[in-house]
Amino acid sequence: MNIILLGPPGAGKGTQARHLVETRGMIQLSTGDMLREARTSGTEMGQKVAAIMDAGKLVTDEIVIGLIEEQLTTKKGAGFIFDGFPRTLAQADALAALLAKHGQSLHTVIEMRVDDEALVSRITARSTCGGCGEVYNDITKPIPADGKCSNCGSTEFKRRADDNEDSLRTRLMEYYKKTSPLIGYYYAKGDLRPVNGLAEIKEVTASIEAILG
Repeated sequence: MNIILLGPPGAGKGTQARHLVETRGMIQLSTGDMLREARTSGTEMGQKVAAIMDAGKLVTDEIVIGLIEEQLTTKKGAGFIFDGFPRTLAQADALAALLAKHGQSLHTVIEMRVDDEALVSRITARSTCGGCGEVYNDITKPIPADGKCSNCGSTEFKRRADDNEDSLRTRLMEYYKKTSPLIGYYYAKGDLRPVNGLAEIKEVTASIEAILG
């Protein structure tokens, strides 16, 4: 089973992906994680990525697809979760071709829908554990009273520098400009399944589990 998690920054894609990794044995493919891993891998592909990123340039679709293909052919699990990819129609077509090349297909595309104003309020209150990446929120899921992460016990917490209102609104606009066409694309293919991304985490998880069966 291969799925795509679609949604704007802060919609909770990472949280839901971690749940699927833990409970179903799926493999999360995050574009950012793959690029960081490749950059320090020392492989030929990694050296290309490092050179491009060090020059301040954008990594091409071809390289990202190449990184995904490496993962598809070297990692074994109960399927892949594509998080942060595809972001454009060209990338969606490239991903479909890559999956077909390896005898695989896309099971479903889960769109995590959010209200922008509510999302801004939620994200500006967000912090993460420096030890394991567990996400906390000043309003909905505050850091435990003892100051320790409930998942790993770390006492180090941090906020992203771009988790402020101006930066977030810029990121949202960029997301909608680039990614909105994908929603219509996957809807037309019959693959799109929306969930309320602003519901309680357990409710979102239950909605996704019901879709996946």
